[in-house]
Amino acid sequence: MVAITGIGVISPSGIGLEQYWGNLKAGTSGVTVIDLFDGIGTPGGIGGQCREFNDASIKSTYLKSQRKSIKVMCREIQLGVASANLALEDSALPMDQIDHSRLGVEFGANLMLSPPDVLCDAAFASRDENNEFNVPKWGSTGLFKLEPLWLLKYLPNMPACHIGINADARGPSNSVTMDEASGNLSLSEAKSIIERGLADIMIAGATGTRLNAVKSMHAGLWDQLASGPTPGEASKPFDLNRNGQVVAEGACSFILETTEHAKARGAKILGYLLGTGASCVVDHNGQPNFKQALINAMRAALKKAKLKPEDIGSINAHGLGSTDLDPQEAAAILEVFGSYGKEVPVTAIKSFIGNTGSACGTVELAASIAAFADNLVPFTLNYKTPDPACAINIVRGEPVTPKNKIVMKLSVTRLAQAAVSIVEGV
Repeated sequence: MVAITGIGVISPSGIGLEQYWGNLKAGTSGVTVIDLFDGIGTPGGIGGQCREFNDASIKSTYLKSQRKSIKVMCREIQLGVASANLALEDSALPMDQIDHSRLGVEFGANLMLSPPDVLCDAAFASRDENNEFNVPKWGSTGLFKLEPLWLLKYLPNMPACHIGINADARGPSNSVTMDEASGNLSLSEAKSIIERGLADIMIAGATGTRLNAVKSMHAGLWDQLASGPTPGEASKPFDLNRNGQVVAEGACSFILETTEHAKARGAKILGYLLGTGASCVVDHNGQPNFKQALINAMRAALKKAKLKPEDIGSINAHGLGSTDLDPQEAAAILEVFGSYGKEVPVTAIKSFIGNTGSACGTVELAASIAAFADNLVPFTLNYKTPDPACAINIVRGEPVTPKNKIVMKLSVTRLAQAAVSIVEGV
């Protein structure tokens, strides 16, 4: 089995498992009015911002050992690397005693976009006599107006690079860029690497944001975005009156080890990664089929974990808050779980923090693992009016006690790439 021996989470609802779970248990939303930049393109200017992750804390606490590299890290990279540092600290891994050739990194990220002000000078220098952008001038003139290390700040493989360098990880290293599926896919590949005997320890996780200046504009153009009487009431997955997602940022890393390695060093084991599954389903016109993708991924994860649906104690849903996707997710759960699908407790952590993009799989799974310390399942914030189209057992009002500590985490992208992880808490 693959053991989870450390978790580092940076979320809009807190940094570190204790603060994060404390806020979720208390019903405190991490969704607020954003002040990261001017002109966020969301209703009311709201989002899930990691407010405690500020300039001072980044340099003095979370990236202290990498101060010289901060200049080549955009905010998403900073979040991801800091979460890995927190996870390593949480694991109490003896870095001076381990075999670093048996330590690897598997990390997920968004496609990273430069803020407009970073590209302005280069774009303006590429204009022709008609004041229009001229492609040849970009190569001859505009490109030289960019900061010299521009590219390194926005490559989605750079979180894994910085994490690997800092941890002196000489084992397998890989990056996953699959939007909201990235976190679960990273856990899946890290588990596979360990089981193939290629590593004893893997740093696995994801970083993500939809709070980038350009991405927030994309969200305003492409997505159904939530609004509410107050920022904290906007995200309401599976509720009859849901009206879209809330954009957010965050990162979460897991330290995975062979059970033998973890026990040999006397590690604190937080849980076991039992199985994973993935599937992407689109029709011949390229239209996504969220329901079937989730069904396939759930069944694959159950098969790999050698479990039956009724063995699952709770489900940590994708729970986007979309009027279209939520019913398909609920239908997928009912298809896989049958009558038990109306009984198994389901929670949706995006109700507290919003959609952290590529990070949502690991950030939200961390909530369930943290809750297991109290033998609880987190509740879904803002769930007030059941929707007949989402006839599943949404945990509401307060946390509940599950029949066991086995959780299934669901994630799916707008293109119906689904990824599922099953974890057993201790």
